[in-house]
Amino acid sequence: MACLTCKVEKLSNEYPPENVSKECDHPSLICLRCVVTYVDKNGKCPHPNCGLMISKQSQTMNLFKAYLLKQFKEYESAYTPSIDFGEGSQFVNITGLTGESASIPFTPQMTVDQLKTQIQQKLKHDKGKQKLLYNGKEMTVMRSNGGYATLSDYEVNPNTTICLVICLFSIPENFDDVIFDLYWRYPSHGRDYLDASCLLFRGNSFQQVVDFRGSASITAVRHSGDVMNDAQRIGHHTINVSLKKIPSNVTHLFFTLSAWSSPNISHYPNPSLKFYDATKPGNDLCKTTFHHAKNSRAVVMCSVSRDSQGHWKIFESGQLSAGNAQDYQPLISTIQKLIKSGI
Repeated sequence: MACLTCKVEKLSNEYPPENVSKECDHPSLICLRCVVTYVDKNGKCPHPNCGLMISKQSQTMNLFKAYLLKQFKEYESAYTPSIDFGEGSQFVNITGLTGESASIPFTPQMTVDQLKTQIQQKLKHDKGKQKLLYNGKEMTVMRSNGGYATLSDYEVNPNTTICLVICLFSIPENFDDVIFDLYWRYPSHGRDYLDASCLLFRGNSFQQVVDFRGSASITAVRHSGDVMNDAQRIGHHTINVSLKKIPSNVTHLFFTLSAWSSPNISHYPNPSLKFYDATKPGNDLCKTTFHHAKNSRAVVMCSVSRDSQGHWKIFESGQLSAGNAQDYQPLISTIQKLIKSGI
């Protein structure tokens, strides 16, 4: 997600963990560096239409400065073409969409398989579930001629960034109905909605959305609508996907969460999300987390994508975004950027 102030795409952990003041009632869409710089200069919240006066030496500001110093000591240029790790040092920076990252010593002769092994050791993601992207291209382990692919085959330069995407689950061919199941508790101000939505794409082209309003044009994706329990203050959405009925031209289904009236997801206590085969509701197909997204208005949770052989796979996302079920355009733009990058 791009910072509102500097307009640079940033990782989730480059945003403040909370608003600069508890009195601020807006999503945290300005990066940590811009918040600290603005408050130090102007003594007030940098968010548009807020302007709340903030003490430069408040406990929250001192905490933000400590976070900033810690986070950017090593990864200060994570989104520039190259990263300076010191004279004579050469690394590749591995970055996931949820903010995790690792630095791996670089040699042009290193194979993609060797790189995945080091990622597994550092970030604990199985090699078989890793998808590596560089300059919008997937880095495969093997060359087309059968040899092991190297970093030089993909023209990877030292001190640059490779994107890591995790395949959460390869859906077997005998699966048909899978269910995206979301519960949330009401915010303190009363009934409100944490919307689960499914956005369908053909390549990079947005086709349609299925949300609480339903969809008359596609029966393969069915939304429960708002299931609200006012007595227990619990909301519930389910999205049922019949994979075998998905039109053949649809290549991606992106599942998103977004806050309806509240400024960000953190206002909904104890949300619970499951993804399971309809015939085995007790067995989660994959584990996802959105703790990093609590200060965002919306998050792209995961995608169900069709590969070149027609097999469906669930990929982790966690990409933060603006927008919600009242205005999908920011989410569509975020997803199109993900697809363009090869995700």
